[in-house]
Amino acid sequence: MSSPSIEVRSISTRSDFDEHGALMQAVWGTSTPLVNVELLTAISHSGGYVAAAFADDRMVGASVGFLADHHGEPALHSHITGVVDSMRHAGIGRAIKLHQRAWAAERGLRWITWTFDPLVRRNAWFNIAILGADVDAYLPSFYGEMTDAINAGDESDRLLMAWDVTAPVPREPRQGDGITDTILVPTPADVVELRRTDPHAVATWRSETREALTSAFAAGRRVLGFTRDGSYVIGSTS
Repeated sequence: MSSPSIEVRSISTRSDFDEHGALMQAVWGTSTPLVNVELLTAISHSGGYVAAAFADDRMVGASVGFLADHHGEPALHSHITGVVDSMRHAGIGRAIKLHQRAWAAERGLRWITWTFDPLVRRNAWFNIAILGADVDAYLPSFYGEMTDAINAGDESDRLLMAWDVTAPVPREPRQGDGITDTILVPTPADVVELRRTDPHAVATWRSETREALTSAFAAGRRVLGFTRDGSYVIGSTS
């Protein structure tokens, strides 16, 4: 059987907005709308980013972002992106990010920013090693208490990513190869599963990772890569 044809496009109809919101709720496992039709309508109408990925005309991914400022320069802030479980390894996330990149470039926006949980290894690998985005800041308990099925019971620490759309996407994964004087900060193999089986272990991972990364950033060091086996590569900026 051939792979379905994937298309990412901006959406603007109420029916698409309804489906967008339902997809997000299903991905995060929550009965509370993460983005409702009224919000998507306002963001779209005011020039923000509302898009979805379709596989043979079936919505399999969705994303929403708004115009922002990144250190004094115009940016697109990607607020939330989701992909249905059955298509998680089909390249949908990458397709959406590349669509965002083209969307931002067409509007003269140099930066795309977004946040993610620093303990989610697969997202760190994708954001840092594959896309080549840079870690801009560590944001402790950024969203406060969260109640969705993925994040419930854990603190909402986030890394703020900044992706320069004028820079090339890495040809090879950015793993920090050949960099000297580095510190490796590991991550759990699957923090989402660990939240269900051992919340105490998650709390330990959270505390240790927060301390390691914030201390490194305070000392003027930064993330220069992410290894295939799940560690942040921290190096000197000099």
